[in-house]
Amino acid sequence: MQKIIILAFALIAGLSTAEQATAKQQVNSVKPKSSKDTASYAVGMQIGKSLKDQGLDLDIDQLVGGLRDMVAGKALLTDAELTAAMTALQQAAMAKQQEVASKKGEINKVKGEAFLAENKKKPGVMVTPSGLQYKVLVEGKGKKPTKENKVKVHYTGKLIDGTVFDSSVERGEPIEFPLSGVIAGWTEGVQLMPVGSKYMFYIPSNLAYGTNGAGQSIGPNETLTFEVELLDITK
Repeated sequence: MQKIIILAFALIAGLSTAEQATAKQQVNSVKPKSSKDTASYAVGMQIGKSLKDQGLDLDIDQLVGGLRDMVAGKALLTDAELTAAMTALQQAAMAKQQEVASKKGEINKVKGEAFLAENKKKPGVMVTPSGLQYKVLVEGKGKKPTKENKVKVHYTGKLIDGTVFDSSVERGEPIEFPLSGVIAGWTEGVQLMPVGSKYMFYIPSNLAYGTNGAGQSIGPNETLTFEVELLDITK
């Protein structure tokens, strides 16, 4: 948030009084040409994107006024008022983000449950008591790991719409990890696999990343699918 305000100083300081008064209505119709103009416009784009992404409801005229007054050393708010206003803004932004995440989580949960309900009817799909679904693509002949083991696998992870969010296959390098240190769906599922097997796992959100999701790719309450090849038990 503070970075946004600091960057905005550079953008707004050069505005004339007339430009400030009509900032809401103005839209650039001419692409900037000089390096200074281009850099200034780029900073403006970054500020606008950040504000839009955070869903902040701000008065652009007041934003411009605050920036210009601060640069001129004539700020209308005290330091205490500034701190209080920024705290309130951050709290409002967090509340908005939580509301959006909650709604998205509800949608993802419904979609995931519908997907799993249909998927379990497909030939070859098995369901464990926990709700994990899996399908044997290739049955190996090696040992099965326990949750105390470390394993080497190749995998491709997808959302239920087919979007790939991670793949050791695409990276061209398998991954090793302890089975006790991954999501519950993996811990349970990989223990079903003899070394040399390739399984398809359909993991409900409560056995994956739950309401928190993971990173930018996996939203709250996402049902995930993984194609997993168990290459070896390494420890």
